[in-house]
Amino acid sequence: MRKGIHPENYRLVAFKDMSNDDVFITKSTAEAKETITVDGEEYPLVKLEISRTSHPYYTGKTKLVDTAGRIDKFKNKYKKFSKEEKKEE
Repeated sequence: MRKGIHPENYRLVAFKDMSNDDVFITKSTAEAKETITVDGEEYPLVKLEISRTSHPYYTGKTKLVDTAGRIDKFKNKYKKFSKEEKKEE
């Protein structure tokens, strides 16, 4: 590998998928505020919401997302623009 072409903070970093606690280590320049010990070595820790071990495209499993709360929130937000409420005024 040529010298001087990688950033100074290019190092081994642990990435943790918070949905299934899977940890993998790879080289990265990602900023990390926390550390984790894996196999006796301490690495900077970057937390992920989703990774290759939990993404439905790679796992073949779909997750049921509760959208009912989002729909109700939308309806309440735009309730004032409905035709029914204008008739009442």
